[in-house]
Amino acid sequence: MEAVVNAGFWRGRRVFLTGHTGFKGGWLSLWLHSLGARVHGYSLPPEAGPSLFCAADVGGRTATTLADVRDAAALSAALRDCEPSIVFHLAAQPLVKRGYADPLETFSTNVMGTANLLEAVRQCPGVEAVVAVTTDKCYENHEWPWAYRESDALGGHDPYSSSKACAELVCASYRRSFPDACAAVATARAGNVIGGGDWAADRLVPDLLRAFDDDRSLAIRSPDAVRPWQHVLEPLAGYLRLAERLAQGRGAAAAWNFGPGDGSDRPVSWVADTLARQYGAGAGWHRDGGGHPHEAGLLRLDSAKARTELGWAPRWDLEAALAATLAWHQAWRRGEDMQDFTLGQIAAYAGV
Repeated sequence: MEAVVNAGFWRGRRVFLTGHTGFKGGWLSLWLHSLGARVHGYSLPPEAGPSLFCAADVGGRTATTLADVRDAAALSAALRDCEPSIVFHLAAQPLVKRGYADPLETFSTNVMGTANLLEAVRQCPGVEAVVAVTTDKCYENHEWPWAYRESDALGGHDPYSSSKACAELVCASYRRSFPDACAAVATARAGNVIGGGDWAADRLVPDLLRAFDDDRSLAIRSPDAVRPWQHVLEPLAGYLRLAERLAQGRGAAAAWNFGPGDGSDRPVSWVADTLARQYGAGAGWHRDGGGHPHEAGLLRLDSAKARTELGWAPRWDLEAALAATLAWHQAWRRGEDMQDFTLGQIAAYAGV
């Protein structure tokens, strides 16, 4: 089997990563460190309560600046100090429900935070490549059964989804407006990621695990909604491959989908039933009959471009992804060394 990433490319390479105190950012920080990269993280402090950043001691492996991407001066200074060749932009307000509660925070973080980052990059000539992470929800969702391709129209019904579509447009504008004074910029659109160390509120798998641990049934608001589920390591592998390609030339400076494999587009109810079965006796859920803000009912991604041009492909099916997530959670509850456990799951996924 072909290697997931080119370890030689990353060894000793300076990487600037926004959002490293978050769920996806924490996993990416540890993966990059295991490859020998020199990582500088820029992010707000982790949310109160359990976090991957604290549980797996991500800060012990990553130089850290705790600041807001909306602070353009601080962001630019941190980037200059790092002198990176690769930039990953993951810092965001990542929740649909929180976007409804505070749309201004959502738009300012996800849109102006992205603009601040790209403007800072424009002042750092040593940066070769930028991978800006958005979401599958950036598409204008027609609730049709076909998977969305990178050429389909952007949209976004709710503030979070719309803000990520706007971030896509910001990246496209910088890519076109400053071709000679800006690094190669690409955007990455993944599905609904799951994995150990995600304790965010209003996300299905963390909510289920909290309920199961407390021996209670979880009320689920949209059990019939279909989502492209995938383990967090799947899109991260795509981001790493994309950055490698960008550093080789500007041909990959575009938008890319990194969705799950066939059979992983499943209803919320299927995920809840499968995780309950894996968890064991007493785990369950029920339909929430209350009113809720709009969320897409059907969403799929077409990742043919990444498969064909980057050689990227999912490695774990959804049952394996859920099992790995549960194994991480149970190891954390047992008090194991979660940095070692996390690095072990990375190595198992990468086949090293």
